Amino acid sequence: MQNVIVAVVAYLIGSLSFAVIVSAAMGLDDPRSYGSGNPGATNVLRSGSKKAAILTLIGDAFKGWLPVWFVVHVGLRYGLDDKSVAIASLAVFLGHLYPVFFRFKGGKGVATAAGVLLAINPTLGVATLLTWLIVAFFTRYSSLAALCSAVFAPLFYVFLFGPRIVALAVLVMSALLVWRHRGNIAKLMRGQESRIGDKKKAASPAAGNDL
Repeated sequence: MQNVIVAVVAYLIGSLSFAVIVSAAMGLDDPRSYGSGNPGATNVLRSGSKKAAILTLIGDAFKGWLPVWFVVHVGLRYGLDDKSVAIASLAVFLGHLYPVFFRFKGGKGVATAAGVLLAINPTLGVATLLTWLIVAFFTRYSSLAALCSAVFAPLFYVFLFGPRIVALAVLVMSALLVWRHRGNIAKLMRGQESRIGDKKKAASPAAGNDL
C-alpha cells in the first residue's frame, strides 16, 4: 500500500508543468505554441525571458527531486526501501512526460530526471549534469546533451553503486528520454536541430527539442 501511495503522489507532483505555469504567471505565450512546442526550460528561453526559463528549470528539477528525496531520507521510518525509491523516480518522471493536469502532453524530462538523480545521490546527479553541461557548452544542442546524459546516467549509477533495482529505474528513465527525443535524433542527423538560445517561432508539429 505504501508504494501505491508513493507512486500516486510522485506522479501528481510530476504532472505540474512549470513551463506552462511560469509562463502563464509571467504573462508569456504558452511554450507549447512556439519553437519546438515542448513545455521545457530551453523552449521557454526562446520567449526571450531568461528569468522564466530559469524558474522553469528550477521548478521541473525540484519536482523531480522532492518525492525521491523524501523516500530516500524519510521513507525508512514508513517501511519504504530501494523499490520505493525506484517507484518514486519513475512515477514523478512519467508525471512530467504525461501530466494528468495538461492532457498528458508534457516535456522531454531532462530537468526532472536531473532532479531525480540528485535526490537518489548527489554524486550521481552532479556527474550526469556535468555530462549535459559539457556537451551543451561545446555543441549548443540541448537535445544532444540530453541524449549523452541519458546514455551515461545508468552507467554512472552501476559504476558508483552496482546493479541494484534503482539502476533499473534509471535505465528505464534513460530509455524513455531517448524515445522522447527520437524526432531530435532525426533532425540532428539532417543538421536541422535548433540550438540553445535560438529565438522563438511558431511551433512545428515535428519539433521536439529541449528540457
